[in-house]
Amino acid sequence: MAGTIVILGVFVADTAYRADRQPSMGETILGNSFALGPGGKGSNQAVAAARAGGVVHFISRLGEDAFADMARAIWADAGVVPEIVVESDSYTGAAFIFVEEATGNNAIIISPGAARNISVDDVQDKADLIGSADVVITQLEQPIAAAERMLEIARVGGARTILNPAPAATLPPGMLAKCDFVTPNETEAEAITGVAVRSVADAKRASTVFLDHGVGAAIITLGENGALYRDADRTVHVPVFDAGPVIETTGAGDAFNGGFAAALADGAEPVEAVRFGSAAASLSVTRPGTAPSMPFLGEVRSLLRQS
Repeated sequence: MAGTIVILGVFVADTAYRADRQPSMGETILGNSFALGPGGKGSNQAVAAARAGGVVHFISRLGEDAFADMARAIWADAGVVPEIVVESDSYTGAAFIFVEEATGNNAIIISPGAARNISVDDVQDKADLIGSADVVITQLEQPIAAAERMLEIARVGGARTILNPAPAATLPPGMLAKCDFVTPNETEAEAITGVAVRSVADAKRASTVFLDHGVGAAIITLGENGALYRDADRTVHVPVFDAGPVIETTGAGDAFNGGFAAALADGAEPVEAVRFGSAAASLSVTRPGTAPSMPFLGEVRSLLRQS
């Protein structure tokens, strides 16, 4: 694969706790396991896209600490080019992740640290890089003003723009119209559109709201029910792939977005890129962790051939 992808986002160190259930407020329970590893939606997506064959640049901020060393190590291993501002007086972000042992479902608290200070100026400083990209991705873990400026610069330069609106937030008027693709999950789609998404039919209704706000195409990820793609001309339901037993769903959305971007940057038409992203996500949930669970290009292609 080829194609340049620029991603704006956050790196955090994931502290993952597996237990039979979540504790109630004030309660202490014994967990089953603990793991420390690299995470953050933007960073995960950068790793996923690079492993899927993309030429990936990642814009963010880090502290000057052991977690920053972890970030640089996972990026170097995946082939991600860091475009980083270092804040020596802050800290690199961290996340608390609870994983329910029986299902692999998760609940997450993120403290972005230095990445909380990602600014419009940070994005403007990389305007030439962003404008010359094939695809850009941003999420909402960093300040929205920086994300919106990223989309504006990309549009002027001719890059295709992807907004992964996670975590869900109130968006400035007109921001959705700057997105060629928007990729929420069910919860995020409901929070932004007001349409409860419990089924594929619900996702179709929510996608109408996105299109009415000027989005080029809405791609609503539906967990075990796959993903719904909708643009002005067609609606396509893409199922998940059978890649094996589900171990952990953390990072599945990031695997999807990274895989989708890599395929899109390589020239795939959007629905085929959604299929590629769905295959990447299906593989990722068969493994523990977030960034370490992202599949490689050969694995995704193999799963697509088998299906």
